[in-house]
Amino acid sequence: MKSVILFILSVCIASTSQILLKKSANQQYQSKWQEYLNKYVIGAYGLLFASTILTMLAYKNLNLSMGVMIESISYIIIAIASYFIFKEKITKSKQLGILLIIAGIIIASVF
Repeated sequence: MKSVILFILSVCIASTSQILLKKSANQQYQSKWQEYLNKYVIGAYGLLFASTILTMLAYKNLNLSMGVMIESISYIIIAIASYFIFKEKITKSKQLGILLIIAGIIIASVF
């Protein structure tokens, strides 16, 4: 159970990293250096590194198939976060995708 919680935390951190990269990409910079070496990008890659370490720790006691299933939660987190943060629409196809991911997780965890 501890490994599952660790993996979910890793997924949340990686999703936050993706949000920071998108936030950086939406801004204008005076130079290429500032575009790639700003607080959002550096923070995002720091979080991604932390997520990688947590994932490795979680996989010590977790099957790969379970990890991949948990990782799919990131699609849901990103869709919801982008709706609130970037005002992106959650289209019918995204809603269907989210429902299929949830259904897949439930089916995989029950069987």
